[in-house]
Amino acid sequence: MSRRCELTGKGPMTGNNVSHAKNRTRRRFLPNLNDVTLQSETLGRGVKLRISASALRSVDHRGGLDAFLAKAKDDELSANALKVKKEIAKAAAAS
Repeated sequence: MSRRCELTGKGPMTGNNVSHAKNRTRRRFLPNLNDVTLQSETLGRGVKLRISASALRSVDHRGGLDAFLAKAKDDELSANALKVKKEIAKAAAAS
């Protein structure tokens, strides 16, 4: 399973551990990923995603999953999230 947020595309970053003596060793900074089920008002069901904690706050700030996906860029979304975005757009156009 890749360590990448499905909504924002946030992934691992690299950097250094720096000791008091300024010795540097390489390390990885991993995103804070959580498995969550977000409710879609348009689809009327839950959608399981693996997203970062900051993405979860962004979803709440924008007013839910539907509003977040409407503004999200397609190149940042995972294949699963892109599929959900298209389903929501199709359902919204039908109603």
